[in-house]
Amino acid sequence: MRTQPDYFYNQSAVIPFRRRCDRLEILLITSRRRKRWIIPKGVVEQDLTPIESAQKEAFEEAGVEGIVRGQSLGIYENEKWGGICRVAVYAMQVKTVHDTWPEDDRTREWTDLETAAERVHEAELEAMILALPTVVRKNF
Repeated sequence: MRTQPDYFYNQSAVIPFRRRCDRLEILLITSRRRKRWIIPKGVVEQDLTPIESAQKEAFEEAGVEGIVRGQSLGIYENEKWGGICRVAVYAMQVKTVHDTWPEDDRTREWTDLETAAERVHEAELEAMILALPTVVRKNF
């Protein structure tokens, strides 16, 4: 049984990336409860677009700000609050990394594509991470 309002099950996320020495690096963060590696994500707030909500989560959860271009990379689903959340994922080129941020109790780590893909638990998200170089060439 769902325990939250319907709009809570509509979420958005970003895969934060940067270029270093001619390769892409992905920023992963830890979840709060289970301490597993995830990307910044959250509920699409009613007064924001999915992209704006995802950018807000990137700042709050990972302490980064950046640019989102292009369409969603795809959608993955996860169980939460007694229901299924649908998470639209976007690529975000990081422009600013803050030393402190609202949820700086989370661990964050820059890593290569392959390591990031191995660390996440959702197969659809893993595929989106591995496809990121094509998306970056096309949109950034």
